[in-house]
Amino acid sequence: MDPLSEEIIQFLHRQGCVIVSSIDSQGFPHSSCKGIVKINPKGSIYLLDAYRGQTLQNLKDNPYVNITAFDEHKFIGYCLKGKARILYEKELDTGILKAWEERITGRLTQRLLKNIRGEVKGHRAHPEALLPKPEHMIVVDVEKVVDLTPQHLK
Repeated sequence: MDPLSEEIIQFLHRQGCVIVSSIDSQGFPHSSCKGIVKINPKGSIYLLDAYRGQTLQNLKDNPYVNITAFDEHKFIGYCLKGKARILYEKELDTGILKAWEERITGRLTQRLLKNIRGEVKGHRAHPEALLPKPEHMIVVDVEKVVDLTPQHLK
C-alpha cells in the first residue's frame, strides 16, 4: 500500500464524490461516482457503493481500480491506483457505518443550506436521504498515487 499524505486526504475529503474506474467482463473501462466514507492514512479508502450494480460485478472479476478526483477551479487532482476488496454488511464495523451516516448527514446539511440560500434549485433537493443502507463497501488499497496537477503549476 502507498501511504497517503495529509494534503491528499484533505483534498479527497473536500470532494463530493470521486470517479471509480473498474474493468468490465469485455475489458472496457467502467466509471462510476462513489462517495468516500473513510480514509486510512496508510493507504486504504472506503467507498460507498449504494447501487450494487456494474462496479460490484466488475470487482468480483477483476479487483484493480482507479480512483480519480479533481478540482477544476484549482486545476489539481489525483489518480489513485490500487486493488479493491468488498466488505459485506456483516463485516462492516460500527465505526465504518457511523462514518457513512456522518458523511450522508453532512452532505444533506450542505445541500439544505444551499437550498435555503437559493444557490441550488431542482426537483431532487435531497437525493442523499434516499440512499439505501449499505449492504457492502468497497475498500481500495492504494498502490500508486499519480498527481494530476500540471507540472508548471506545482
